[in-house]
Amino acid sequence: MDRILSGIKPTGQLTLGNYLGALKHFKDFQDQSEVFIFIADLHALTLPIDPEVLRNNSIDIASFYLASGLDPKKCTIFLQSSVSAHAELNAIMQNYLFMGELKRMTQFKDKCSKMNDSQIGLGIFAYPVLMASDIILYDANIVPVGEDQIQHVEITRDLVHRFNTKYGDILIMPKAQIRKVGARIMSLSDPTKKMSKSDPKGDIFLKDDMKTIRKKIMSAVTDSGTEVKYDPENKPGISNLLTIYASCKDISIEEAEKTFNGFRYGDFKKAVADAVEEELTPFKQRYEEIIASKAYVKVLKEGAEKASKVASKTLKRVQKAVGLLTID
Repeated sequence: MDRILSGIKPTGQLTLGNYLGALKHFKDFQDQSEVFIFIADLHALTLPIDPEVLRNNSIDIASFYLASGLDPKKCTIFLQSSVSAHAELNAIMQNYLFMGELKRMTQFKDKCSKMNDSQIGLGIFAYPVLMASDIILYDANIVPVGEDQIQHVEITRDLVHRFNTKYGDILIMPKAQIRKVGARIMSLSDPTKKMSKSDPKGDIFLKDDMKTIRKKIMSAVTDSGTEVKYDPENKPGISNLLTIYASCKDISIEEAEKTFNGFRYGDFKKAVADAVEEELTPFKQRYEEIIASKAYVKVLKEGAEKASKVASKTLKRVQKAVGLLTID
């Protein structure tokens, strides 16, 4: 049976992109695989964040996980910071990835290009080490990620190969898995940029009310011409809306194109808004119920206990392999 690991960082309000690219599909794994889903709150500390915002975002993500259909009886849902093995394995694995490799990471270079040296913390630089430790701890062989995270899985694979070459078959080799439709939802105000939690006009936030969501979709940037056609290079706005529609309806882009053959842009946008509303309304209702009942508290507590049992076994394997004295 495959073991799957994925997580979301609680650094901002989750968007429709997070839902269509990840949340909506997590439940699909739990009936045929062993699934570990976590809230990456330690990763959220790599850049300044208000403590109350971090706590509230973590509660939201846990509640979104449950609202999306994840069943704590079929999968393990937990906070990264509640499992100490993440930090412990990170302390070991940081010795097996090198500065040259970390400097080449695209996300590190992108973030640092907007900061001066006095603002760049060690956590940003060493982010891939902790992410690799997250994956390794649970012997995950499949890691569902967005396109922008592929490089992190690749450096984890390099680490696993390097470690196993030195110490034997200790770690499981992971593989990235990317969805064909909905893996990259773009901003509604600038469809050349990914929807990324930071653009109030171009991002659809999961906590937006439906009136606001419909207004954002109806105001989405389109393109010249009148044809509803998937062409990311020449028609990025229309292509993004087609992707959103296809993802909500669980159909291919080609099927979505045929649906809107001959449609005007206004009618097309309305249909996209209808599809998003149909998809999100029950999800948002479940979220509100979970927040009100605080059902996430028990789930996170029990999830941390289950995750710790698995993670501690991997940690001990690694400790023993590198020569650390382990006393049971």
